[in-house]
Amino acid sequence: MDNPIKEKYLVSGFLTLFLINGMQVGMGVLSYQRTVVKSAGYDAWISVLMAGMVVHLVIACMYILLKRSNGDLISIHQQIFGKWLGNTLSFVACLYFVVLGTTVLRGYIEIVQVWMFPDLPTWGMAIVAAAFFYYVVSGGFRTVVGLTFLGVVIPIVLVPILLLPLEFANFINMLPIWKHSIVELALGAKETTLSFLGFELLMLYYPFLKNKELTQKWAHFGAAMTTISYTGLMVVSLAFYSEEQLNRTIWATLTLFKVVQLPFLERFEYIGISIWMFLIVPNIALALWAASRCAKRIFQMNQRIALVISLAIMVILVLLMPTRQEVSLVDTWVGEVGFYLVFVYIPILVVLQAIVLKFRRGSHEQTTSM
Repeated sequence: MDNPIKEKYLVSGFLTLFLINGMQVGMGVLSYQRTVVKSAGYDAWISVLMAGMVVHLVIACMYILLKRSNGDLISIHQQIFGKWLGNTLSFVACLYFVVLGTTVLRGYIEIVQVWMFPDLPTWGMAIVAAAFFYYVVSGGFRTVVGLTFLGVVIPIVLVPILLLPLEFANFINMLPIWKHSIVELALGAKETTLSFLGFELLMLYYPFLKNKELTQKWAHFGAAMTTISYTGLMVVSLAFYSEEQLNRTIWATLTLFKVVQLPFLERFEYIGISIWMFLIVPNIALALWAASRCAKRIFQMNQRIALVISLAIMVILVLLMPTRQEVSLVDTWVGEVGFYLVFVYIPILVVLQAIVLKFRRGSHEQTTSM
């Protein structure tokens, strides 16, 4: 490993569970039903399970890469491709993390504008968010992890609320099971990409984990929590909505809150949107930390300066997405790029790393035998 992390900056390996789950569950869970149902219909829950299983395979690939290099993503790129090409690829990943955080922030701003405050200026929320995230991320990785822990624990109060629509559920709609082909189910699984993205940040914060070699089980537990949550919510949605309704409903999860009726609160979705902020804040904070960490490692610059640059790019990108069309387009683009970067590129890296290490081992043995 290039630069060993000091003990005081490390976090417990157990927290990998919260880092994986906290980064995956965010804006995507509010609207993922619509795109998956278009491909897989009432078998959409099977597509979600398939996607979850692939996530576990990719996590296994990441641990192979990380254990071989004993470093992070930048170390892996340099090990396989050399310094210049490796740093170029790491810079692409850096930009990807900034855009990933931007899509989450813009998506949440859009929901607040549509559901709560239609006249709220986008630029105002973007600047306030940038100031807040500078304060959080500049506090260091341990601060971001603490925020992520709260972002997983506090929203648990919403779970019973999201089960209330089962009072009106019609599970007969989901029968018979497996009406769609494997190709259609696979396409549905691919549509969940944006919802599952975020776990790849493990390749940046891996050196900050204590007993890092033993944290793989916690990473899998975190991914399993996400898969179970997404599958359960998909089943509730399929039982509550008709397939046609899901095709037309942009934020199916958020609309479920409208079922809740309390004598002292007319619109419970306001509470749901407010609590959801605890879910999306770790998404953005971790993405910004990863981007600034990448820049620090690549350019040997101060991480706070890298953070300021990342925040500036994020605010500019948010302002370049004024309408629903731009937001939807960027979401689609990030989902597509994320799919190839995470589910295709990472397994390829495993093969390339094995080839490079085997070649170097052979060269070393040949040199020592002379």
